[in-house]
Amino acid sequence: MLSKALLRLGASAARHPWRVIAAWLVAATLAVLAAVAFGGRNADSMTAPGLDSQRAAELIERAGTGQEGMTAQVVVTPLDDAATFFDHDSARTALAGLQTEVKRLPHVLGTSDPAGALDAGGDTAGRGGLVSADGRIAVVRVQYPDQSRLSAEDLDALVDLGDRLRAELPLRIEMGGSLFYAFSDPDGGASELIGLLAAAAILFLAFGSLVAAALPIGMAVFGLTVGVATMTVLAGVTDVPTFAPVLGSMVGLGVGIDYALFVLARHREYLARGLFPHEAAGRAVATAGRPVVFAGGTVVVSILGLAVANVPFMTVGGFAVSIVVLIMVVASVTLLPAFLGAAGPRLARTGRIRRALQTRKPGRLARRRDPAAGAAPAAGWRRWIGHVSRHPVPYAVGAAGLLLTATLPLLGLRVGLPDDGSLPQSRTERRAYDLVAEGFGPGTNGPLVIAADPAGDPGVLDRLVGAVAADPGIASVAPTHIDRATGIATLVVFPTTSPQDKATADTIARLRTDVLPTAIGHGPARAHVGGAAASLSDVGQRTSERLPVFVATVLAMSFLLLMPVFRSILVPLKAVLLNLLSIGAAYGIMVAVFQWGWGGALIGLEATVPIVSFIPMFLFAILFGLSMDYEVFLLSRVREEYLRTGDNGTAIVEGVSGTARIITSAALIMVAVFLSFAVAEDPSTKMFGLGLATAIFIDATVVRMVLVPATMTLLGRTNWWLPGWLDRMLPRGPVGTDDPDAESTGEAPRPRLVDR
Repeated sequence: MLSKALLRLGASAARHPWRVIAAWLVAATLAVLAAVAFGGRNADSMTAPGLDSQRAAELIERAGTGQEGMTAQVVVTPLDDAATFFDHDSARTALAGLQTEVKRLPHVLGTSDPAGALDAGGDTAGRGGLVSADGRIAVVRVQYPDQSRLSAEDLDALVDLGDRLRAELPLRIEMGGSLFYAFSDPDGGASELIGLLAAAAILFLAFGSLVAAALPIGMAVFGLTVGVATMTVLAGVTDVPTFAPVLGSMVGLGVGIDYALFVLARHREYLARGLFPHEAAGRAVATAGRPVVFAGGTVVVSILGLAVANVPFMTVGGFAVSIVVLIMVVASVTLLPAFLGAAGPRLARTGRIRRALQTRKPGRLARRRDPAAGAAPAAGWRRWIGHVSRHPVPYAVGAAGLLLTATLPLLGLRVGLPDDGSLPQSRTERRAYDLVAEGFGPGTNGPLVIAADPAGDPGVLDRLVGAVAADPGIASVAPTHIDRATGIATLVVFPTTSPQDKATADTIARLRTDVLPTAIGHGPARAHVGGAAASLSDVGQRTSERLPVFVATVLAMSFLLLMPVFRSILVPLKAVLLNLLSIGAAYGIMVAVFQWGWGGALIGLEATVPIVSFIPMFLFAILFGLSMDYEVFLLSRVREEYLRTGDNGTAIVEGVSGTARIITSAALIMVAVFLSFAVAEDPSTKMFGLGLATAIFIDATVVRMVLVPATMTLLGRTNWWLPGWLDRMLPRGPVGTDDPDAESTGEAPRPRLVDR
């Protein structure tokens, strides 16, 4: 039924192309207008129910200290290398003037007062953590309300003030803080353009036609516009993480162009066989479109499976990205056939086919088949697949060994969050980070916030402060702030190590398990460790705990979905295991690049960083879904050949070599799109880009062109083994048969030429 429905849908869109294109234009316009009118700003809420950092945030919010809001820090040092804030009045006066100007900015609740502390004496300023011990560096910490009451205009106002004061004051001024993280423009615009240009070049080389190359790009741009606008509307309802638009653009461009490529390739085959453009478009959507729908659905379901992590920002982020993928699937079976119908005979491979279609005499092609017609495998690919099939054992062992070796660095995986110290030196946040680390120690860049409810115990706070200050992982403790109304106290403490250092996570764990319980005792008082570093550590721990469950769920789901498609137990089991192997190799390469620094300079990485805590789970969801694209597309052709010939060896050689050109072209496009994001400034974007590009490259080359033919050759006819009782229970109809009518019989008849 699905093939017939897609046949009617594709043919109708191709017959009435301008209606469909106009409908998409209206949809895109309405989506953009809705985004402008009702859209919200992306926001990162790195919390999850039940985490200790979440309980700390709830206490801080109850106390109303303002520490639950956004922050910024202005880091200054005299331009005169010989000057210090201790002994140069001009530097101190400039610092006081800067504080005054910052306090006047809209929405600023208050600032720290290093100038006032200097008036009380250098020792006082140093103990308060406002001026470095040598008097060279001062920090003005700026407190804002929560993110919902702010906008990018607040960041612009602070940056503009800094630009003006740099020209007026004898100070070097650098800035950082969560305000920059929340409202800086995310990476993506330039990366999207680079990815589109690279994809256009590959499509032109693959099809040799500007028109054919333009159609997938146009469809992807339409779908991406609607998808990102819809994501913006979603951000007006709930907190959509800041990485979602970048990841959505990355995945949306990749799958959109890939899906269009699959359908377009089939469309050109049908044109070469003598079908009119609207018939060819309908058949292409019915055959190649069905694997697209299945593969896209697998991507969506895999990404939605992130909900098992029970981390709200990951669930919402996955939902937002899945919207973009779903829109690309819809565009592939509606907008693309409309483009194909509008292009008409111009998409035909040769001038002879175009002339036959234009004169409405395509029947001549049935009598004398065009050399370019059909999906005849390239001779080079047939020779390669045949060679692998004749030597399956060494190729299977060698390829598997290569991927297992690439997976080995995964044993050293360390999750965390890259801080501003991993940004390039061209960013003021990085320069501010370095100044703070130089003057006060690396832990000052990632303070912890301990929220305590004494519950009537008068001595608990003194014991708490003493115990925390005595911990070897704590450099200093700021003065305690106590809310008079609630009695809740907040302690800002500075670790001795940087936010991304593993020792900081160990300090957080030690405070929770040993230090705080010992100081509080068995009374009713309670204390929790919060702050950005603690929140991210907690999220990383939760995702690590839930990752095995998530992986098992996705693997089982994929196996169950593929089993009725290919009517086999071993084929889907092999697909699951090989996909797992390619993803593991991609993880290992990420660890080698980002944690060990191997080749990091090639993508602009200036320092080693841990893997962002939520990225492994996100990547697994996306990559497993994307790898199913190639799996379904390739194995559906192998299945067709097997049903047609009944010979496993012939089916492998003809099916794999017949799809090799289109799969490698599609993979090149995805790799180009993803690598364009790997050179972005943000380390998280680099990880997404490099991880996706590496996994797709491995999957389309080592796995599809070596391991799949080798293992299927070794398995022989048992590839298609299915117990009789299970065969009777499963629904019938292979994916991607050449004839939509085959769905009712479960067989794939020989392609026939149509004479109109």
